[in-house]
Amino acid sequence: MESIKVISYQSKRVLTTQQLAEGYGAKSKLISKNFNNNKERYEEGKHYIVLEGEDLKKFSSESPNLRLAKNINKLYLWTENGAFLHAKSLNTDQAWNMYEKLIDTYFKVQDLKEVPSSPRELAKLALAANEEVNERVDMIDTRLTEIEENKSITTEDYGTIGRNVSKKVHKIISERHLGLEARRLLFTDLNSSIKQVFNAPNRGRIKDKDFESVLDFIRSWEPSSVTNAKLKELGD
Repeated sequence: MESIKVISYQSKRVLTTQQLAEGYGAKSKLISKNFNNNKERYEEGKHYIVLEGEDLKKFSSESPNLRLAKNINKLYLWTENGAFLHAKSLNTDQAWNMYEKLIDTYFKVQDLKEVPSSPRELAKLALAANEEVNERVDMIDTRLTEIEENKSITTEDYGTIGRNVSKKVHKIISERHLGLEARRLLFTDLNSSIKQVFNAPNRGRIKDKDFESVLDFIRSWEPSSVTNAKLKELGD
């Protein structure tokens, strides 16, 4: 494994087709043929990365130890998952043995910066870690708050609101000596008012935090001018 030069792209270790071929005891053409014959099994970004144009030039300039053909216009870089698919497709003892070595000593190596040893650097590292933890805690707290704010009423509270709506409608009918025809108009008006005021598509979607406010709204609710006009027509 020492003979394989370490290549990284966007902080991920990768292998060129030539490196993969040498490690698996095959020719580069066989690796390419194997890829083309099983292309539907490979996913770009997951199994391989294709570099062309400016991306290829930049990568080449940042990898002076990597020898590439002068006229190359496209470069395939294979990830750990891609190397696995090639080993599986080739299905030779050498390919599998090489893949085990890649797993143990190449892809699993942590590309970490040198651990700081001075008190100042250790303190900076601790502060950075603490800040990251605090950010995650804040995110969790925010999410929990959002969940709590948007939690809908329970089935029991839904029933309570329904009973209060019926009670209010029947009270208005009784006080105004209205007939049964008025019942539908009042129910429709009151339910519509609740949905508009508390921004709920239906009573089951009323937020738990608004439960008491909804009950207060129902108690003080009066029919709209349009509903009153229709009720008057019914009386006439």
